[in-house]
Amino acid sequence: MIDQSFHRLLSYIEKENFKGYDPYDTLNSWVPFHWLGQWGPVIATQIQKRNPINVRPFIGINKEINPKAFGLFLKAYSLLYRQYGKKEYLEKADYFYKYLKEHPSEGYSGLCWGYNFPWASPGEFVHKYTPTAVATGFVVQGLYEYYLIARKEEVKEVISSACNFLVNDLKHTQFDDGICISYTPLWPDLCFNASLLAAEALAINAKINQIETHRELSLKAMKWVVSHQAPNGKWNYSINRKTGKQREQIDFHQGYVLMSVRSIVDLIEPKDKETYNIAIDRGLDFYFKHQFFKEGVSKWRLPRVWPVDIHNQSQGVITFAFLGKGNSQYSDFAKKILEWTITNMQHPRKGYFYYKKYKYLTHKTPYMRWGQAWMLMAFTIFLNSKEAQNA
Repeated sequence: MIDQSFHRLLSYIEKENFKGYDPYDTLNSWVPFHWLGQWGPVIATQIQKRNPINVRPFIGINKEINPKAFGLFLKAYSLLYRQYGKKEYLEKADYFYKYLKEHPSEGYSGLCWGYNFPWASPGEFVHKYTPTAVATGFVVQGLYEYYLIARKEEVKEVISSACNFLVNDLKHTQFDDGICISYTPLWPDLCFNASLLAAEALAINAKINQIETHRELSLKAMKWVVSHQAPNGKWNYSINRKTGKQREQIDFHQGYVLMSVRSIVDLIEPKDKETYNIAIDRGLDFYFKHQFFKEGVSKWRLPRVWPVDIHNQSQGVITFAFLGKGNSQYSDFAKKILEWTITNMQHPRKGYFYYKKYKYLTHKTPYMRWGQAWMLMAFTIFLNSKEAQNA
């Protein structure tokens, strides 16, 4: 079941030439939503991502390449090549690497990447391809896995260049217990998962290029995030710089944080790593007990149950498969999440995965970054962990 589902998804992604729509691509339309005032683009985006009828072809939104999705594809195909040794996987990884190297965002101190669409909130507007810690962080993860299979010295230089962006262009907010790295270069903010993704990229560079200052920055960023873990193991999404109030958005970002902390600890091997191992165990326990039902269905945002979001499902598979090695409770649960998702959220013939499943209807638009890239990563991590356990 799982193997067949994986190949159906892979076939769909490749037939689409890795291009697709995105839940947040509304502002790529020719419709002048800004004429409606500062709330116009925000409301249009929120309505569009909830609309189960895909009207994008009628308002000038085309399927495009998303750099973050390409970072995920680069990582997935690199892992697949390392595991199975198939030439076609290496050729695809070569393609993603070349594209990302040749198509960064322009005007910054290093290579960096952003989303292929503008996005807006009241009073704030982020232009298309504005680089982010999140997109660049995931691209660096892909570059690292590609380096491990290709062993090209130039890849180390690309990673180092990306870290120049993270260090020089993003805002670093200092605290007594560490630092927080901003989401974009536009303004300082305090977003836990974004800062950690930047920190993970710095940890990668510290390991492969022996940059001690990047190791120290990575450690400081991790310390700050871990210091804000709640006693029950959860992390909220961000902190308001003015009020100090935390934004309580508990969803797939919990998995992001857990994966980044694990990776940073493994990469830089801090002296007090047991402190972070305890934080991971506590966070994983919360994730398992509170964010998923026992049949493998994720809640949307705690405490809200509906809708079931494909990104929550995929991140659950990734987190429990990767962090659950040696723990059958978690590794078995990764399989349960994956099987439920295949049965309930994959198109039986075309192979793509649906966006969201509500109580009485399903939003079936096949978003490339949000759904397909993340599900491919979920399959890849799951199959990799399964092979490792059977070895």
